[in-house]
Amino acid sequence: MLNNYLLNPALSGIENYTDVRLGHRKQWSGLSDAPQTSFITANWSLGDQYLWPNPLSFDEKGDNPMQRNYQQHYTSSPAHHGMGILIANDHAAQINSTVLGISYAYHLQMNGRLNLSMGLSGGFNRTSINTAGLLMESPSDPALANATRNAFNPDLSIGTWLYGPDFFAGISVQQLVAQTMVFNEDQQYNHSKQIPHVFATAGYKVFFAEDFYVLPSVMAKIVTNTPTSVDANFKMGYRDRAWIGAGYRANDAMVAMAGVNISQLFNVTYSYDFTASPLNQVSNGSHELVIGLLLNNVYKVFCPQNMW
Repeated sequence: MLNNYLLNPALSGIENYTDVRLGHRKQWSGLSDAPQTSFITANWSLGDQYLWPNPLSFDEKGDNPMQRNYQQHYTSSPAHHGMGILIANDHAAQINSTVLGISYAYHLQMNGRLNLSMGLSGGFNRTSINTAGLLMESPSDPALANATRNAFNPDLSIGTWLYGPDFFAGISVQQLVAQTMVFNEDQQYNHSKQIPHVFATAGYKVFFAEDFYVLPSVMAKIVTNTPTSVDANFKMGYRDRAWIGAGYRANDAMVAMAGVNISQLFNVTYSYDFTASPLNQVSNGSHELVIGLLLNNVYKVFCPQNMW
């Protein structure tokens, strides 16, 4: 959950700056040809009106969204539009998949402290197979000899996100339209399918001192004919400068994570997964690093106000 925008297009334009994130995840380190994911995302609000009006003054150090006083004086964003782009690449053994998408969201002001956003994204997915790297019993296997190396499919996602000063909740559907990936036109061979993935997310922020807070959150991934995956996370932070956290992914991994907001332009987040499944016999864990940029940061904040 280091970049919720990847999972829910309704987050497009949720902040008052252009939110750019670059990330890389290396899964099951130590295992040959293990999955790796790289991404770059950017999203921003549309229009000239500055968002997030707040009665607190904005000095040269900027506002501190992770402070109890800020939460008490929080004002919801006026209705606005948001857009975003994402490029993501997944690589596992001989299979490589690249997604390119554009997103849009509308943020509705429900009342003085609550917003509801609805978003969608569209693009395409290119999946390729490096057949030269496959070990086959029969080098002339017709299923591969006559196969194309690439499959292109449209990609569509929708989502909604409800947020306020101390909580968020959202649900999204990725790969909304099930697609068949055809690598061989011969109907006697099975074709792979991309099926919808449902993500449900929620979190709640609690201050136990003026500058210290905790944030428990949960995310569930639901895919047809597969067990539901549940992530439970717990973060503790100091002001708008740093946080640490731990998480558990049911029957899969325990997670340690931390983030540092270095300046009004730059932040870094890292997580390490301790493999808890039988793969721990061959895996040295999983690493994920995300670098964030806060461009056009009008209010000079050090961290997101609602995309925690």
